[in-house]
Amino acid sequence: MDNRRAFLKKAGALVSAFSAHSLFQELHAATWSELEERYRHLEPLEMAQNEDYWAVIQQGYSASASPVIILNNGGVSPSPIVVQQAVERFNTMANQGPSYYMWKILDQGRENLRAALAQLGGCDPEEVAINRNSTEALVTIIYGLDLQKGDEVIGSTQDYPNMMQAWKQRAMREGIVYKQLTFDFPIENDDIIVEAYRKAITSKTKLIHLTHVVNWNGQIMPVRKICDMAHAQGIEVIIDGAHSYGLLDFKIPDLGGDYFGTSLHKYLSAPIGSGMLWIKKEKIGKVWPLVCAGDPKSGDIRKFENLGTRSFPIEQGIGEALNFHNAIGTKRKEERVRYLKDYWAQKAKEIPGVHIHTSLKPEFSCALAGVSVEGLTPGELERELMLKYKIHTSPISVENIHLVRVSPHVYTKLSDLDRLVEALKKIASQV
Repeated sequence: MDNRRAFLKKAGALVSAFSAHSLFQELHAATWSELEERYRHLEPLEMAQNEDYWAVIQQGYSASASPVIILNNGGVSPSPIVVQQAVERFNTMANQGPSYYMWKILDQGRENLRAALAQLGGCDPEEVAINRNSTEALVTIIYGLDLQKGDEVIGSTQDYPNMMQAWKQRAMREGIVYKQLTFDFPIENDDIIVEAYRKAITSKTKLIHLTHVVNWNGQIMPVRKICDMAHAQGIEVIIDGAHSYGLLDFKIPDLGGDYFGTSLHKYLSAPIGSGMLWIKKEKIGKVWPLVCAGDPKSGDIRKFENLGTRSFPIEQGIGEALNFHNAIGTKRKEERVRYLKDYWAQKAKEIPGVHIHTSLKPEFSCALAGVSVEGLTPGELERELMLKYKIHTSPISVENIHLVRVSPHVYTKLSDLDRLVEALKKIASQV
């Protein structure tokens, strides 16, 4: 009986990633505290090139020792070791008796997690729902808003496919009008983008669906300017933040949108299959939940978490990812990842036959950049990089975007990017 009580006490402590008992505290706190003290005088731009500091961060990821160089972090990022261990611990705990440990122990950690996600996003916890990915978050909004036949929604052909398909399904079933713009990226003038959305607006336009960071080539869109323009005409804005939350230094309300969805398993490095939905508080009540709820018109954000049985270990593992992220700092992470992108792209663009398809100005891109080699399709270049050089990237052929997407992360080493540049040189010279 004493052993059982001790176990339950320890189990309760483990649920909170935000206590002195967190795995991050056990594994990293002391070392990282010393590291922070040593470098606190350096600004994020200076820290971006401090290889001694980032070598310590790299050791926190098992992926840093992978035999394959992972440069598709824009798809799914690996979790730090501490996050992996947290999920394993929670999974072991849950399997001692799932119906008890999941609902009575692990589920009790959600409110602290909600508050921590909201703090990083600079918003009210009562505006944040925890879910499984950007698709779930954004489709909740897309299917949850009341629209009538003939109402118009403006998006882009370069938005994420699941979002486009969701809008097309509403158009097929209900007769809404889904209009899509196409951009010739990269664009280094916000006014061109804002004006394109402005021209597409008619008296029937109700919504603009906007991607914060275009996942195909890394273009950062002028979301605040578009939101301000739209709101001046009584139009709401949905923001796809899959590639921005946990990477770019911003507060969600400052973007100016009404709805926001993101995946946490990208640059936040949370467990795979974790996401977040944000809805401006006064708009929660009018959005129907994707999965049934007792009171679908409730103003309680928790109605969007009514998923039934799900992975509580994954959900609670998010907390350790937040600990890891916050110990680095969002601005420091943003500048480091941008530095890594610039490091390889600046060199690659000087190689004959190699082209970069992403702006290298800091206000227009951060992590993602597209590259192509004359004479090769994106698929052919991606296969060459993988088969001959063990470099994993993502081939993209969408509308007028044809490139290989390269997306490093904080665990990426400069030597890995040097290998990428050398591989591009050899490949380009042999075409």
